[in-house]
Amino acid sequence: MNVPTDTVKRPVPSKSHRRPTIRDVAALAGVSKSLVSLVYSTPEVVSEHRKARVLEAAEKLGFSPNFLARSLAAESGNFVGILVADLHNPLFAEIVDYVRAELEARGQYSFMTSAMLLDSDGNQVLDHRTVNAIIDLRPKSVLVVGSIPTMHELAALPEKVQIVVAGAIAEGLNRASTVRSDDAKGISLVVEHLVEIGHSNIGLITIKSGPISKARRSAYNQAMEVNGLKKYLNVIEQSSDSEKESYDSAKKLLESKSAPTAIICFNDIVAIGAQQAVNEHVAAGGNPVALVGYDNTYLADLKQISLTSIDHGTLEIAKKAAELLADENYSQPRLGKVHLLEPKLIVRKSSQTKVKVKK
Repeated sequence: MNVPTDTVKRPVPSKSHRRPTIRDVAALAGVSKSLVSLVYSTPEVVSEHRKARVLEAAEKLGFSPNFLARSLAAESGNFVGILVADLHNPLFAEIVDYVRAELEARGQYSFMTSAMLLDSDGNQVLDHRTVNAIIDLRPKSVLVVGSIPTMHELAALPEKVQIVVAGAIAEGLNRASTVRSDDAKGISLVVEHLVEIGHSNIGLITIKSGPISKARRSAYNQAMEVNGLKKYLNVIEQSSDSEKESYDSAKKLLESKSAPTAIICFNDIVAIGAQQAVNEHVAAGGNPVALVGYDNTYLADLKQISLTSIDHGTLEIAKKAAELLADENYSQPRLGKVHLLEPKLIVRKSSQTKVKVKK
């Protein structure tokens, strides 16, 4: 049986599914659209009473401002752009989490994205489109977490934009402020710890590229020399910080004629790969080997890993970075400041095994 089309009830789109706009907030709060805009762009110029009315209305409607659209329409966006070198690195993830929480507490919006892509060979390369998009959005300030290649390209940002680099060295970008731990001090703490428990033949597994890896290798050379251990310098450089590559690097060290009794690793990820090789070495009858990582990520504290590592003071780095990023009185310096924080050695099981040190 055919039903006349004029009797069929067609569904009517529900207005409740429409995203609330700035006009809706203004109508509910009984204020102008421009005042609502001021509350989200320059809240300091709005009285507390009217600001409270607008925010209450916004909360009732479930309204959130489209700060990206506003930034495109204005000379400068009232948000912080965050570029992350490696989303798989737990240290960088922790820094981002802490920074965003600090910025949120200060009433500051943030927009986070990865600055890197994998090429056909599996190597990380800079995503120029992402960097250009951040520049086009005209952020108030930019945070770079970790080392990204060709960091100097961020110099294209307007001079009034504050640039902060966290957990890395701002190579090629002198205008940026840097917040990180003192790598020279951190490596020194590690070498001193290993020497105190009887080691002299101390090896290093690092990565080839990046200013941080260069700084840590230089610190290793210096610390070994200070402790009279220059003749034991034993370094393997690998192309990345992958666990598989660090497993191979550790095996190479342990099978060499001058096999070390202790190994320092560029970071915790490298150390976890090396730890597997160390475990296999001991299981095959070899002497125990002390192992130390760097970054003190949550991985190091896992019971089955229990990795001695250097703690950067991640929360302190994030707080300082957020303080710089939210600075309302920022004026572009010729050279950015370097803020070095004091690292701490966190000793765990991986470096506490008693070893037979050859005399």
